[in-house]
This record gives sequence, structure tokens and C-alpha cells, in this order.
Amino acid sequence: MINYKHLQYFWRVARAGGLARASDEAHVTPQTISEQLHELEASLGAQLFERRGRRLELTESGQVAFDYAERIFSLGAEAEAVLRGSAGSQSVHFRIGVADVVPKAVAYRLIEPAMRIGKPVHLTAREWKLDGLLAELSVHRLDMVIADTPTPPGTGVRAFNHRLGETGLCFLAAPSLAERLTGDFPACLHRMPMLMPGQDTALYGRLVRWFERHHLAPELVAEFDDAALMKAFGRAGLGVFSSPAALADEIAEQYGVRHIGSTDEVRQEFFAISVQRRTTHPCVRAIFDHAGSSLPAIAVEPPSAVKSRKVRRALRQ
Repeated sequence: MINYKHLQYFWRVARAGGLARASDEAHVTPQTISEQLHELEASLGAQLFERRGRRLELTESGQVAFDYAERIFSLGAEAEAVLRGSAGSQSVHFRIGVADVVPKAVAYRLIEPAMRIGKPVHLTAREWKLDGLLAELSVHRLDMVIADTPTPPGTGVRAFNHRLGETGLCFLAAPSLAERLTGDFPACLHRMPMLMPGQDTALYGRLVRWFERHHLAPELVAEFDDAALMKAFGRAGLGVFSSPAALADEIAEQYGVRHIGSTDEVRQEFFAISVQRRTTHPCVRAIFDHAGSSLPAIAVEPPSAVKSRKVRRALRQ
């Protein structure tokens, strides 16, 4: 059986890159750590380090051991944080991943309840591609991942998907571009410059199918994985862009764009992904408890009932 004290010394050396720095952090002599490492290698029957100049670098076996040590001590720190937090003596550490296709404003609304659990919360939020975040989740480096799709098949990650909410879609454009639109929505989008989410997103395919159903052929100008960058291009008048209907007023005000129309035929969904079906983490529980209320339902008129753009502009004046 592994001596976990020896494993912790090994973990410290691997992270520090040498005995001297690790001994300073652990407040023991380098000789003590060296002896512990030799005992660990002897018990495992494998060499964990090899010297490269002044640094100690992990061998192939050492890298495997380090990956396991990272998981072990990360879980230990999490357990301590949760237990101490439940006793009210420490802040609760909450590590969350947000897929880069999820709009920042949506992510904030979904995560915000976790900051109001009645205890101090230390939040670590990471934004990345979904597959990278799921890999982090699988080794317990994250407590939860927020995405716009459930766990994709074939990822090899055993995870549970919790639906947090959904919203219809709105279309917005800079005033200079909005003036060029003619006719009712959504016909006014035909042959107009369009900014689209990236092809890897769930929303891209839904939008393409929606355009086809309504016999629309907008001009594809650009595709974006980053929703904030897409809005910045939209503000500059380079194309019409879409956004969750729940954020329509907020985005129109922030970016100085106009609301062209909305549809409930294209729904954007958001999910929390965890490695546990039920969780005891208070921040995750808070997000689940507020699911649905973070993205309030938006009453979206069907396209046939939307007034012409000219009438809407006249009503605003």
C-alpha cells in the first residue's frame, strides 16, 4: 500500500521541480525528502525522477504517479474545504468550467446563485472547449461544467447532465444595418449579412435548419466560437447576429444595437454537467435549486404575428 506521506513529498518535488524548493515549502531538509522519495520508488518498483541539469524531471512512471497524486490531493483539499465550510469556519471553494460557446451573461446568471449560499465562496471559473473541461471534470479538478449541450457521445467521460434552462433566440443588428432590412421578420433576413456561432456549436445546426424551413439564404460573413467577439462585430455593423432572447434588452443596450425579431422555434439550452447524479457541494446545489429562474421564460411571438419592422420603429418614436 502506498505511503501517502511519501506520495505527498513526491508531489511537492514534482510541482516545485527540485528538492530545495520542495523542502522549503514542506519545512524539512532536502535529505529527508530524498530518503522519502527513495522509499517510495522502492515500494513502487519504478523510478519516478531523472535529473536534467539542476532540475528533476518526471519519468513516464513518474508522470503517471503525479497525475494520480494530483487527483488525490485535489480531492483531499476539496473535502477539507467543503467540511470546513459546512462548519462555517472557512470559505467554500467552488471550481466551475464554462464552455466557451456559452454567452458570458448567461453564465453569470446561472452561476450567480452559487455566490449567495450564506457562506464565503472562493470561486475558480475556467473557460475552455467542452472536451477539455470534461477531461478536467473527470479527474475532479472541476466541480461542475456549464455547456449548451449535454455530454457528447463518445467522450469516454461518465457524467450526468442536469438541464438548467432554455430560451428562445433573438436577432439584432447595428442601426446602420437595421435600416437596410425590409419586410416582415424573418423574411427580412434573406440575403442579409449574417454572423453565426461556430460550426461546432449545437446552435449552428439549429439555425441552419431554421433558415431552410423559412426559405432564407442569408449571406454568411463570419463564424465565431466566442459570442462576445460576435457581438463586437455585430456592433460594428458587419452583420446580423443572434443571441438568447432572455438577454435581448440587455444586449441591445450594452452594444447599441436594435432588436430585429425573435423566434421560439430555435431554442438554446444550457446544462450543468457533473460526475455525480446528486451532489453535496453547496454551490452546485444552489445552481440546481435556481435552475429555470436564472433564465426567465420569454414570451416570443411566432414569426407570422410579428409586426413589420417599419411599424415597430414607428411605435418606438
